[in-house]
Amino acid sequence: MVIGTRLAVLAPLPALAAIVVDEEHDASYKQQEGVRYSARDLAIVAASQRKVPIVLGSATPSLESWHAARRGRYGLLALPERVGGAQLPGLERIDLRGRTLRHQLAPESIDAIEAALARGEQALVFINRRGYAPVLACESCGWLSRCSECSAYRVLHRVAPMRTSRSARYRLVCHHCSAEQPVPRTCPDCGNVDLSALGRGTQRLEEGLAELFPDRRIARLDRDVARTRGAAQKVIDAAHAGDVDILVGTQMLAKGHDFRRLTVVVAVDSDGGLFSSDFRAPERMFATLMQVAGRAGRDRAAPPGRVIVQTRFPDHPLFEYLARHDYAGFADSQLAERREVGLPPYRFQALLRAEATTQAEALAFLARAREIGEALQSQATPRGLARASAGALRDDAVALLDPVPMAMSRLAGRERAQLLVEANARPPLHAFLRDWLAALRELRSQVRWQLDVDPLEI
Repeated sequence: MVIGTRLAVLAPLPALAAIVVDEEHDASYKQQEGVRYSARDLAIVAASQRKVPIVLGSATPSLESWHAARRGRYGLLALPERVGGAQLPGLERIDLRGRTLRHQLAPESIDAIEAALARGEQALVFINRRGYAPVLACESCGWLSRCSECSAYRVLHRVAPMRTSRSARYRLVCHHCSAEQPVPRTCPDCGNVDLSALGRGTQRLEEGLAELFPDRRIARLDRDVARTRGAAQKVIDAAHAGDVDILVGTQMLAKGHDFRRLTVVVAVDSDGGLFSSDFRAPERMFATLMQVAGRAGRDRAAPPGRVIVQTRFPDHPLFEYLARHDYAGFADSQLAERREVGLPPYRFQALLRAEATTQAEALAFLARAREIGEALQSQATPRGLARASAGALRDDAVALLDPVPMAMSRLAGRERAQLLVEANARPPLHAFLRDWLAALRELRSQVRWQLDVDPLEI
């Protein structure tokens, strides 16, 4: 038996009998650097070629896998009951509009945690943002802690105990390029000494919980903690042993853990994926919340778990499905939306990304790539290229959209842009990409470029 991460799919196993892909929906199965491949999709192909069974396991399957199951391409094996017979947790929505919060927690959330601790149980407070605060700001002139190398803000991180000086206690860190800098003593633009930390991350939430529950044992688990060798396992072991009362952390705590005494989960700031420009954001948000909710009430002998979701949009359909633990309803509604607007899995995509020293260079390269692609498509289909703006796309056509800057247009000092290619079926898309790639490799350019088939982020 071979157990491993995405690279394990390439292990040479002459007597392969079966493949299991656990948490098949997880985006980490897609290699995002170097050679871009999906370990899940490679596993499916390997199983087909070797004629062995494959199991894609998940409480929240990817919409592509769910669609394949709905069409009968995959068999669907449902597990509607929890292991051990424990009841599914109840979900409560707390409307944050017009509410006064203490350390980002509503009074109902604080009461629920207190009640669980009084019974000798554990609580988990979930926030999918590490660090102390997402941004440092000057309220006098509006300065923000922007990263000089990326189109993002440097996040305020606590790096030393409270007893040290403020300048030594915190650092500003970019979560995209890892660039760091000391916290300025005064505003770099106007000299104001009152700089404010806006928002909350795991570190600040941990600090607030320590003020609310001063006599309780609080442990944090996020990527910053996990960087220290053995630290993550130490936190998990302490939680299992009952040496932790309140866990606070990111999605590292959302799945795969069986904390038998944990009965209350509070999801803080859970609205991020509701109105994102990324069409996959609701899918990822639902999966994360459903996974973190599954940590509550796993012991049959304990009271049913409680999951509290703090939101400013309590009537959003996503929370309705979540409250019913109705993944099937949520997935089918999302698929209906994607079918109507022509998004995967009803349309197939490839993304050409380019990066250069200037945005103009990246966009010029993509414009040239688009011209080459249009010429190839015109040769392949005498009726010409189907423009994306024309609406319906012919089954034998490929559409090339206009080059645009990426959402994060600057990363680690490089300017980035993208060009999306779409088709209604795989055969014409892959036939086009084969010829297009050959032509792009003939271009002499200082621009770095990569082609990503079935991109997860656009």
